[in-house]
Amino acid sequence: MKVMPRVLIVEDDRLIREQLEACLTQDGYEVHCVDSAEQAEACLSHSPVALVLLDRQLPGADSLYLTRQWRQRSEIGIILIGEHNDDAERIAGLECGADDYLDTPLNLRELVSRARNLTRRVCHLQPVMSTLSSPHLEHFADWTLDADRRRLKAGDGSETLLSHGEFQLLNVFMRNSGHTLSRDQLMEQLRNREWLPSDRSIDVLVGRLRRKLHDNPAAPELIMTIHGAGYLFTARTSRAA
Repeated sequence: MKVMPRVLIVEDDRLIREQLEACLTQDGYEVHCVDSAEQAEACLSHSPVALVLLDRQLPGADSLYLTRQWRQRSEIGIILIGEHNDDAERIAGLECGADDYLDTPLNLRELVSRARNLTRRVCHLQPVMSTLSSPHLEHFADWTLDADRRRLKAGDGSETLLSHGEFQLLNVFMRNSGHTLSRDQLMEQLRNREWLPSDRSIDVLVGRLRRKLHDNPAAPELIMTIHGAGYLFTARTSRAA
């Protein structure tokens, strides 16, 4: 029997919480609901979760701090839910490690679609560790990507954990090395939806990946901005023997 992904809803508004729970349960997810940061932490420490829907205005808690903490220690999907947020709010959430940002009142069909796409990627990217198999390593520039562990290893031996969004973006770039990719193409491959001119999520994700690659945004060498066209990944890649 197929085990459906677990979703954690962290929302203090009972009506919104019940609406989300009913919608996602109907779509087949195993849903857990809490109304505080403390309860969310307790749930995450005891049960594996694929996706968290987090209230941006959660009383008594800093949702951006929670997002940052969860992203540092795990690769769960995180969707922030807020009320009439501007670009600055969205960008702040994405820079802290959120994968998506939805405004209320919610479009439930859109929510379900984004939840499906995100949980599919999270479950697909969960490590399949086996002591009998060799690690899947790919090299580019001065870096080695351990795809099984989603870790970047620098030439000096230091390692950096990639979020699943950063890992997915790097994979798209590596598959298309030497080819300019538009934001439309990146959005389609990463989120299965069209890019809108007001949407900064791709730029934010590129910025996060550049920082982890120590690629100076003022003069990038690995991920170049092609003005009016998109982004170009310049490094040649090779798989370890």
